[in-house]
Amino acid sequence: MRYRPFLCLVPFFALSVAAVSVAEAQVNVPKYKKIVVSDKFHAEGSAIGDFNKDGIPDIAVGHFWYEGPDFKTRHQIWDGPDARDFDPRGYSNCFGMFTGDFNGDGWDDILVCPHPGAEGFWYENPKNAGGMWKKHPATVELGNESQDFADILGIGRKSLLFNRNGYLGFATPNPEKPYEPWDFFAVSNQDGRFQRYSHGLGFGDITGNGKIDMLDWAGWWEQPADPKTTPWKFHRFPFADAAAHMLVYDVDGDGLNDVVTALHCHNYGFAWYKQVRKDGEITFERNVLIPRSDQLFDPSVTGFPKVSQLHALVAVDMNGDGIPDVVTGKRFWAHGPDGDAAPGDPAVLMWWETKRDGENTTLVPHIIDEDSGVGTQFAVGDLNGDGVPDIVIGNKKGAFVFLSEK
Repeated sequence: MRYRPFLCLVPFFALSVAAVSVAEAQVNVPKYKKIVVSDKFHAEGSAIGDFNKDGIPDIAVGHFWYEGPDFKTRHQIWDGPDARDFDPRGYSNCFGMFTGDFNGDGWDDILVCPHPGAEGFWYENPKNAGGMWKKHPATVELGNESQDFADILGIGRKSLLFNRNGYLGFATPNPEKPYEPWDFFAVSNQDGRFQRYSHGLGFGDITGNGKIDMLDWAGWWEQPADPKTTPWKFHRFPFADAAAHMLVYDVDGDGLNDVVTALHCHNYGFAWYKQVRKDGEITFERNVLIPRSDQLFDPSVTGFPKVSQLHALVAVDMNGDGIPDVVTGKRFWAHGPDGDAAPGDPAVLMWWETKRDGENTTLVPHIIDEDSGVGTQFAVGDLNGDGVPDIVIGNKKGAFVFLSEK
């Protein structure tokens, strides 16, 4: 199956907007060199950092980090039963990885989100001394399959966003006590829909007041003047049945932040939600980019890329036009070779260009690769210093770097 880099939204979806032409969609499309760092399954997440402090970005996928700029020299981060080649028909014990200086020594450390529901840890950089990195506790019962890491409080320090014991919230490291477990803050009341395998989590300023709100698949949580107030005000809106990362940015340039997410990260479905203000209230209008499976295979519905299981998403300006775009792809074998929607289809990695054309806005798909896909989290950053974002993937197919080529 081949995927065409254009989008044609049909009248069946009344809330969708016009697409741009193929010629317009090809302007400023970056080219990528694919580097196969490993063909072994070590993790479904990845991280970028300068781990040896030589001024050159490195990458980490599972229990190894790889030296830039060629990513051929690898170093082990931890040992034990989780430091092995995992069977791609099953699961690793690393669903997400994030970089930060958690003890304030000036060196990049690594936060690991293990199998959902387990304890999260961070690994202390040994500062080129060699050997295994020392393991420290971050948080217990780290729920959600695709967590996120953001400065949600606006304090210059990132927090880990997830759910625990039925509460949606975040955990923040304490710089005064870096080796103690992180403080967890709940933004919701206890709710049974928040469990270890929850799907759908995001953050961003929905109200436009400068404060970062949180999102789940059923609505969004408004940060109050005092963020220690619990619970935050909940605004119900049915974004998705089973979302993944929920991205918040101004898609159409009207000054209001919108939402982009998967409709079901184990099936088909992808949409952006235009924020609309009505009588002082905030609501959203859905713009379908990939329909759910019952609509996608209707013969009358044409022009949509048939890519399923968009389980990880990142918002980043891919083409340098100053407007965020979306990088995502198919999570390969999320539940093995026979699970979920179309597990045998090509493992597509793609980006969706946010294209504004007068009063019309759409997200235009561009295929990067058809034999990698994504996991449950991945990292994007400028690895070669050319000003164009590069992509690091860790999943059941292995570890990959997509290096931009000008």
